[in-house]
Amino acid sequence: MDIKSAISSRHSIRGYLDKKLSNDLVFEIIKFAHLAPSAGNMQARDFIIVEDIEIRKELSKAALDQEFIIEAPVSIVVCANLDRISPYGTRGRELYCLQDAAAAVEHILLMAIENGLGTCWVGAFNEKEVSKILQLPSHIRPVAIIPIGYPKEKPIPTSRIDIKELIHYNKW
Repeated sequence: MDIKSAISSRHSIRGYLDKKLSNDLVFEIIKFAHLAPSAGNMQARDFIIVEDIEIRKELSKAALDQEFIIEAPVSIVVCANLDRISPYGTRGRELYCLQDAAAAVEHILLMAIENGLGTCWVGAFNEKEVSKILQLPSHIRPVAIIPIGYPKEKPIPTSRIDIKELIHYNKW
């Protein structure tokens, strides 16, 4: 699949088949997420693979009861590493590491499509609760929960604002 097709066919999936993912496939997806750009090549992001059903249940609860997190066989939690970005000071901790994590998230979403999988970028969650569930050290901040698995059904494409309304030249 070419990159245009992958981007065009990416949709949020909230229903997953009861089908296990191979560890090799999950590792490959994260390997390519790790190739995403990062500020100063600091690579200020870490990945937590969550397969355990009990932990997925807790994450679902912390994510405002989004139950499809339980249904997906794996969730990848992408985290910002505040220590690794520390040479950039406050701006690094407040922005650059979040950008680094977001770039990695997008690579995960596209790699999933490439492998016939579905995902959903979950950003609505109680950050303190997720940190507690995953026993994250204080310098690690969860940025996204990405349930990943084989989709139950083909999603209906969502509408988009006309691109001409979003583009500005030189000034607002």
